Amino acid sequence: MRPSQQFKSIIQKLLDHHPDMEIARLRQAYALCVKVYRGQHRASGEPCLTHAVEVASILSRFKPDVATLVAGMLIDMVDQQLVDIDMLRQEFGVQIGELVESLASLRKLVFSAGEETQAENFRKMLLSMARDIRIILVQLADRLHHLRTMEKVVEEEQRRYAQETLAIYAPLANRLGVSWLKCEMEDLSLRYAMPEIYFDLRDKVARNEKDRSGYIDQVKRLLLEKIGRQGIKGVCYGRYKHLYSIHRKMIRQHVGFDEVYDLIAFRLIVQTMPECYTVLGVIHAAWKPVPGRFKDFIAMPKPNMYQSLHTTVIGPFGERMEVQIRTEEMHRIAEEGIAAHWRYKEQQAGKVPAAEAEKLVASLPQVPEVKQESSDELGLLEALNDDLFSDEVYVFTPKGTVKAFPRGATPIDFAYSVHTDVGNHCSGARVNGKLVPLKTELHSGDIVEVITSTSQQPSKDWLKFVKTSRAASKIRQWIKTEQHEKSLLLGRDLLEKRLRKYGMSLKRALQSAEMATAMEELGYHASDDLLAAIGYGKLSLGQVVGRVVPEDLLKPEAPKKKGRIGQVLERIHKKPSSAIKIQGLADIMVRYAKCCNPLPGDSVVGFITRGRGITVHSADCPGVLQGDPERRIEVEWDLKKKSSHLVKVRVFCLDQKGILANISGEVSNCEANIISANVHTTDDSKAQIVFTIDLQDRAHLDRITKALRQVKGVDRVERMRG
Repeated sequence: MRPSQQFKSIIQKLLDHHPDMEIARLRQAYALCVKVYRGQHRASGEPCLTHAVEVASILSRFKPDVATLVAGMLIDMVDQQLVDIDMLRQEFGVQIGELVESLASLRKLVFSAGEETQAENFRKMLLSMARDIRIILVQLADRLHHLRTMEKVVEEEQRRYAQETLAIYAPLANRLGVSWLKCEMEDLSLRYAMPEIYFDLRDKVARNEKDRSGYIDQVKRLLLEKIGRQGIKGVCYGRYKHLYSIHRKMIRQHVGFDEVYDLIAFRLIVQTMPECYTVLGVIHAAWKPVPGRFKDFIAMPKPNMYQSLHTTVIGPFGERMEVQIRTEEMHRIAEEGIAAHWRYKEQQAGKVPAAEAEKLVASLPQVPEVKQESSDELGLLEALNDDLFSDEVYVFTPKGTVKAFPRGATPIDFAYSVHTDVGNHCSGARVNGKLVPLKTELHSGDIVEVITSTSQQPSKDWLKFVKTSRAASKIRQWIKTEQHEKSLLLGRDLLEKRLRKYGMSLKRALQSAEMATAMEELGYHASDDLLAAIGYGKLSLGQVVGRVVPEDLLKPEAPKKKGRIGQVLERIHKKPSSAIKIQGLADIMVRYAKCCNPLPGDSVVGFITRGRGITVHSADCPGVLQGDPERRIEVEWDLKKKSSHLVKVRVFCLDQKGILANISGEVSNCEANIISANVHTTDDSKAQIVFTIDLQDRAHLDRITKALRQVKGVDRVERMRG
């Protein structure tokens, strides 16, 4: 059929289904094809115009919208650089321009034949990049027509194209539930990938079909008679299975062609779902079912929405035969797949009548993600797309291997997926040939190359943007190991210096029975763990030394008797012990963080500091909140112990005579001591005074603050941190 005649046939087919369909864009696309493709031929020798119309003809079986048909006709023009996408946007609108542009992007992807995992990732990447069912359907239709016309293409290209189809595109057609497209793709691919097997099978099936020309008619008649006795009307089809499925069965079962007993499948189409189960009972009553060969895809549909009852029985002539039972609606979905739910009407101002939308949504019981509130075409299309396209990105290694990552993944995630050492030493990355920051988000189709350096090490900052659990785990593992090694060296140095004061060597101490006992009491199984705990600050030197050094060495010299003046001075200079209690720990160094200056009465948290014991912070201190959570420890104030603390207080006041004296007097009245005062005045007769005050606790500070706010001329009083 000439292209012009076939195009008219397509138009007529569309109008038969939808008389009010707007086809002006389609006619415009055909006119452009005639103009641009004049004198142009494909590698097969066929005119380019013929290919464009054939693709539209294949797509018309899905009964799609006009935009899909137009994109299918125009995509080769862009591939051959005969027109540019900007021109198509101007001539045909943004929607068609975007469809063609997405198709052009997909065609740039090159699949490197490999293991099935790679093929599956490549399929997922195609779906992820397409984000629109129509793009995938156009790609499948275009590929099918290429397969139909490859006789004159060189053998090497035939084989490559066929293998790619079997690995990527036939499974995609199956995933979308388009069985006729899948079967034809597989048979044509078998022809070019394994021609000897294809022609041998084709000849054997043809001979078998000739020898048994009456078998199919007899079985069909018997099946219809048996269900007719139950008052059920139906249609019966009998057909040979397609060649590729026979080939796969022979490989799977390790048998020859003559040992494949269910070459012919029969399909019964009835009116209702209950009739499907009634027919199943009739068949099983008439012929003995083969154990393990019954499948109920009605109760449990396939992911591509396929529904049917499958059973294999020992048929009327003692031979195995497969029977499929389904309703007309199930048959339509089995043949057309996701396209069975296609919207035919073009939108009017972006909306369609609600009643029509509800009717369409109601026809999608197999797609639970489609919600009843989807009242427009775009909403429905998005729901179907979300069901098919996962939240993952698929990127290439420089060698063409496809890797899958969660959306938002970065070059660091990619590096750790290659190897732990690659991740640990990742210093930079190139995405599509360009240097990018390590926190750059990857997108499907990106080609990612990692740059490594032996001097590079993982950073805690990486944990803020990595997305994969593997990367996060490896980064934490490295940080923990690195901290352990540093703590081990520090702990070893600290303990060695302390033991040296008692004339002991660290090496001997670690090998002593006293150290073994100390480790057991303190809960450590290895000396390195104990040393690391000292360096990390989890364990004080006193806790270890007191258990290892002999008591006679630990005894301090008898103090000299002090006179009365000495005793007074001792009482003056003696510092109280720490006002912090740490449950389960004693003899441990405690200091107060200068970043937040906590006071007794504040809510506090301890932070283990290497070689410096516990640092006490306010519970809301940013410094501790951003630190390693594993180094935090619960602490509380020992309010029985009195202690003094230096606190900075800022006073905002008027710059007037006597105000400094009044403020100082109030502090003194509150039984606190001013250590220093720093005054800053401004041109508008205002002043800021920063006092350093020696006080006891939070309640003491609150009393002082309240008193200062009562001083005439004081605007505001605030406690300073750090």
